[in-house]
Amino acid sequence: MKIGKWARILLAAAPLLAGCKGFWDAPATTTTTTTATSSGAFYVLDQGTAQIAAYTIASGKLTPVTGSPYTLPGSAQPLAIAIAPNGAFLYVSTALDGIYLYTIGTGGALTLGNSSAAISGDLAAAMQVDSTDSWLLEALPGIGGIELSAIAISPTTGLSTSKTEPTIQIPGATVFQLAISPDNTHVFVALGSNGTEEVVFTAANSSPFGNTANIPVENTAGAAVSVAVDPSNRLFYVGETAATSGVNSGGLRVFNYNTLAEVSGSPYASGGLGPYAILPTPHSTTPGAYVYVANRTVSGGTTGNISGFSFTSTGTVYTLTALSSTAATGTTPVGLAQDSTGAYVLVVDSGGNPDLEAYTFDATTAGKLDSTFTTSTGTDPVTAGAVAAVP
Repeated sequence: MKIGKWARILLAAAPLLAGCKGFWDAPATTTTTTTATSSGAFYVLDQGTAQIAAYTIASGKLTPVTGSPYTLPGSAQPLAIAIAPNGAFLYVSTALDGIYLYTIGTGGALTLGNSSAAISGDLAAAMQVDSTDSWLLEALPGIGGIELSAIAISPTTGLSTSKTEPTIQIPGATVFQLAISPDNTHVFVALGSNGTEEVVFTAANSSPFGNTANIPVENTAGAAVSVAVDPSNRLFYVGETAATSGVNSGGLRVFNYNTLAEVSGSPYASGGLGPYAILPTPHSTTPGAYVYVANRTVSGGTTGNISGFSFTSTGTVYTLTALSSTAATGTTPVGLAQDSTGAYVLVVDSGGNPDLEAYTFDATTAGKLDSTFTTSTGTDPVTAGAVAAVP
């Protein structure tokens, strides 16, 4: 059973964190040693204003996409965002009406599809499209647990192609993130204190879900708040609170993708208290060569940071090494993405100061991030809750 009307009301009334002011203010820039000048389109989900802010970076300048910002139908509070790997469609779930479909046009411009009606009434807390562009997977609170559902979609129209949704129930009360492995054989769902659920997935099947397994949290006081999969299907990552010792006790847990065994040295200290986003770099000469973690809070501070790790392998023995520097962010960073050119790492801060930041890779220190652009993405309260880039 999908979430009912009473839950929709509770979600719509959830308190929003304050963003930062200045609607489409000119972005503040900082000096950088890199030469990157362009990017693909990327999108920021402004939960406080019920809008999608769309950007590109061209000739070294952050530029809003034509028509941006896009206000969601009925100004419904957005919950999650997902982009099809073919780069043609964007999906936004809302707390009132369900999931809306947008087509992505020239320059990243969005057009609301399905005659402006939601393609599903589900109030998805997390979503992702599989690499065949045929399934929109979603996780949402249900009665007695979390419901993981698969919406069959057309790779050519983006629309739902079936009135039925294969669904399984997994234990938990809260959904933080969902990730599909690039080879379409596993789904991982971060479930807070209930740990991380691993679900066998077969995109070619009409009922794509198989067996499940649970990975408990490292510490009973902790919570799994983020999850990601290596672009080459070697590892998967879980961000957990209270997973390591020290004042900044957030941890990045690292697992062998093929065996589900935790690698030696894991969990790695994330450099903060709340590792709410993980980015194994998809666009680079060696995909996954670096892994970045956005820490929502840092002990003794009022803002967050991004820590990084380099990835090395000897056969099937995998190792992460912490980078020597971290990048400062605004207040409560909650989302990371890399643009399609591989030139920029993007972060959104739900507490603002600023809402959106872009970083380039330092020319002399491998893996180091240099702050390049910062900007507001809407009017107060913005609550930038997610960022997604066209692949």
